[in-house]
Amino acid sequence: MTKRTLHLPVAAQPSVESLVDLARLGERHGYERAWLPETWGRDAVTVLTSIARETDEIGIGTSIVPVYSRSPALLGQTAATLQEVSDGRFRLGLGPSGPAVVEGWHGADFDRPLRRTRETIEVVRAVLSGETVTYDGDCFTLAGFRLRCGPPDATVPIDVAGMGPKSVELAGRFADGWHATVFTPDGLGDRLEDLARGADLGGRDPEDVRVTFSLTACALEDGERARELARQHLAFYVGAMGTYYRESLARQGYEEEANEIAAAWAGGDREAATNLIPDELLDELGAAGTPDRAREELAKFESIDGVDRVAIGFPRGAEPSEIEATLEALAPDRR
Repeated sequence: MTKRTLHLPVAAQPSVESLVDLARLGERHGYERAWLPETWGRDAVTVLTSIARETDEIGIGTSIVPVYSRSPALLGQTAATLQEVSDGRFRLGLGPSGPAVVEGWHGADFDRPLRRTRETIEVVRAVLSGETVTYDGDCFTLAGFRLRCGPPDATVPIDVAGMGPKSVELAGRFADGWHATVFTPDGLGDRLEDLARGADLGGRDPEDVRVTFSLTACALEDGERARELARQHLAFYVGAMGTYYRESLARQGYEEEANEIAAAWAGGDREAATNLIPDELLDELGAAGTPDRAREELAKFESIDGVDRVAIGFPRGAEPSEIEATLEALAPDRR
């Protein structure tokens, strides 16, 4: 059975404690793991440390931290430390993010994202081994240092996020897992073929690469409110977050819709961009509506062969009470 995890809200929340409270609530309702993205709000490491200290069983993970905002060695140190403070409950999710964040927020060049991601994986693994790191890559060269503390007792799995064929192939070839988001069931199936091809190139069994699908969900008694929030969320990602999501939707057969949404957003008409998302597309990309309807849509994604985990995410405009209502309505202990 596909397990349910929790993708903590990408939008700013009232406090670190509010995120800790959501993780605690997720733990009580049986969610396997709490994932936290790192964008341009609170840093993921501090928040996940707080969650680790205030929970007992729920796993924690980054989904994702960009490979441009920290050096690979620091990412290895961070993974080792979070594995220690969580008593072995940590999973590291990495990804290139996109030019909008990397260049506009971090002031870094968005250069060779696939190569940088691969080398980051390799350096992080070398750091976590506890041995002296000697690495000579295209992006990074390291020599002469090792962790000053002991390496983690439990191996830290490394997942990679990706949307395009080559990035998903990379995950299959080098990572322990793939994080997927904003996919239709058919689109996800296409990328799972890329994942299997990557695993084959790496001489690995695709079954050994865990697939986590992050699904935007909103389950409210006011079903129309839930669907409107999910529409707004999707319009923001297609319109405001660079070209990746638009290109991904185009590959999945929604090129016209994606371009129209992006054009309306770029023109400053966010309401029009939101209204350009038809019910069919909304249902293909999320689980939103009344609790019963959201559960039906969620089941559709959980039944996809090759998906191991579904991470319940929330619309960026949802109020704290709406996030909690959705978390509870779609909780594993409510199956």
